[in-house]
Amino acid sequence: MNWTPRRHQFRSILTGDRCLHPASVFDPLSARVAEDLGFEVSVLAGSVASMAVLGAPDHVTITLTELADHAYRICRAGKTPLLIDADNGFGNALNVMRTVAELETAGVSALTIEDTALPTPFPRTKKQGLISLDEGVGKMRAALTARQDPSLVIIARTGAIGLSDMNNAINRAKAYEKTGVDALFLVNMRHKEQLKAIHDAVSLPLLMAHPGDELDIEFLQAHGVRICLQMHLPILAALKTAHDTMKALRDGQDQNQIAKNTTSPNLTKISTRNEDYHRWIESFLTP
Repeated sequence: MNWTPRRHQFRSILTGDRCLHPASVFDPLSARVAEDLGFEVSVLAGSVASMAVLGAPDHVTITLTELADHAYRICRAGKTPLLIDADNGFGNALNVMRTVAELETAGVSALTIEDTALPTPFPRTKKQGLISLDEGVGKMRAALTARQDPSLVIIARTGAIGLSDMNNAINRAKAYEKTGVDALFLVNMRHKEQLKAIHDAVSLPLLMAHPGDELDIEFLQAHGVRICLQMHLPILAALKTAHDTMKALRDGQDQNQIAKNTTSPNLTKISTRNEDYHRWIESFLTP
C-alpha cells in the first residue's frame, strides 16, 4: 500500500496553526470509527497496544513484532494518519533502527522514541529514570538514519519535565532538535511557564499528552502545540461494555433485551465496510 499521502497529511498538521486531539484507537474497527467521525489523526498508545494485544498493563512486555503487526492491521483498515508510541525503540540505537524500519513498513505516519529508561531496571526504584543525553541523541540520529520514506515523521519524546528539571528538559529539547527530528513530544507538562520555556527554546512543532487545566487549547496553539493527546477512553469504554454484556449473559438476562443496548446493524455494516464487500461479491463472484 502507498502510505506516503497520509504521512503528508500528518506533516500538514504539524505545519498548521491548530492543536488537534487525535482519536485513541486500538484495533481496525476503532480506527474506522475514528475515520468515519472525521478525526484528522489517530494514535496507538503503548498502554493501549499492551491492553489490546496482550491484555496486559504497560510494562513494555509487548514485542516490536507484535506492535508492528497490530499497527499494520490498523493502518490497512483506513486512511487516517496513525501516530504510534514506539516506547524507547525496544533497546539501544540499533534496536531503534529496526523499530523504525518495521513501523515504517507497517504504514504508520509518525512514531515517537522516548528517552525514558525502559523497561524497569533491576533493582526497581520508585522513580523512573532517563537515559543519558548522549544516548538519547544517538537514538534520535539512528531513527533518522533508518527512515527510508522521508515523509515518515520521527518525533523525539522526553520525560525530563517530570523526571528531572526544566533546565534538563530544555537542554534535551535543543539537543534533539539539532539531530533533525521532525517534532518534540513533551510529557508531564502542566504549567504555562513550562510550555513557554520550551517553545522559546526550540522551533519544532510540539506534541503533548494530558496537560493540566491551566493549559487551555488557545494557549497550546499559540505556543506551538499541534497535537495533544486526551485520555485513552475508547478502549476503556469497550472493556466496560464487554464486561457488562458478558455479565448480563452470564446472569441469565435475555439476549434480545441486551441486544437493544448494543450497536445497530447499520453501524456494524458501516464499520465493516459491508457495502464494499457486497460490491466485490457482485463484481467478482457472480457469473
